[in-house]
Amino acid sequence: MTKKIKVGLIGLGEVAQIIHLPILESLSDRYEITALCDISNQLLQVMGEKYGVTNLYTDAKQLTRQADLDVVFVLNSDEYHTECVISAIENKKHVLVEKPMCLTKSDADDIINARDKYGVQVMVGYMRRFAPAFTEAVEEVKKLKKINYARVRDIIGQNSLFIEQSSNVYRFNDIPQEAMTDKTDRAKRMVYEAIGQDAPKELVSAYRLLCGLSSHDLSAMREIIGIPNRVVSASQWNGGRFISAVFEFDNFFATFETGVDKLIRFDAHIEVFGENKQLKVQYNTPYIRHLPTTLQVGETLNGNYQEKINRPTFKDPYTIELENFYEVVTKGIVPKTTPEDFKEDLNLFSQIIDALKQNNVNTFIHR
Repeated sequence: MTKKIKVGLIGLGEVAQIIHLPILESLSDRYEITALCDISNQLLQVMGEKYGVTNLYTDAKQLTRQADLDVVFVLNSDEYHTECVISAIENKKHVLVEKPMCLTKSDADDIINARDKYGVQVMVGYMRRFAPAFTEAVEEVKKLKKINYARVRDIIGQNSLFIEQSSNVYRFNDIPQEAMTDKTDRAKRMVYEAIGQDAPKELVSAYRLLCGLSSHDLSAMREIIGIPNRVVSASQWNGGRFISAVFEFDNFFATFETGVDKLIRFDAHIEVFGENKQLKVQYNTPYIRHLPTTLQVGETLNGNYQEKINRPTFKDPYTIELENFYEVVTKGIVPKTTPEDFKEDLNLFSQIIDALKQNNVNTFIHR
């Protein structure tokens, strides 16, 4: 008989409503939703009734102290991730934390130290890295004798454009003003710690984009082609809402481009160009579940160029991620998306910000 693990969720926003709660319910042979927490009491009551949960909290730390919980999902705003993750760890709970795990390297170190002290597992929610098309591409790239070039692209419409047409998300206006002010103050303090007190607002915006949307892309890039040796150059525009960068690897270069606009389309992919074979992992919006991630392959065989598209499954990457997390918790398997793994992204973000600062200096000099 499969052992059920009891879950408490902190943060009941759109990702919890559209993704985590429905998937946990679909995996009811493995998970039992036992506690919910949100700063909005109205939202908390609605979701508690919807999922039949009576342990309801507006204080995240109170939820982490609930004795019968096995795991805590940290899904709230990223400014609060570190304190929620550490509180869960200190109460001997395993943790799944949505990306970004945190915004600063010092917070990442605090999470790692707490995890090691209390002997629990912490897994970062990088669901794109669990898509079967992606994991297949990782193995195919290993077989390439040479990489000539790689491209990482994520140009998408605002999430709300997809959500408005496909989901009903509950939102209420009962969040206290002091809580909103605290959130803003925390964000400012954390970002300035990460990129410097003198950072202009466009670099602040760029850093938030890197920690948010871009963390998916750069994390997946690291797994499929490794960690770049250096950031050759980087540019930002539209107030930091669009970024491009060039990365140097041992024998090739990779380009990265990202931005968010108001077109209702989702173009996120990683493409690796070998000598006689190219591989492209194409993602779609995660907010419409079961849209497939595909692996597109083009290669030359016996003088013929062939193209094929592999759609391994309609099962969404979030479901596969939570199936994997169950194995992490019940079998003691170390997750591949560890806090140490996430810290590599923070290091890369810092290098990109440094390149953006240098580009700003050069632009100013040559004006």
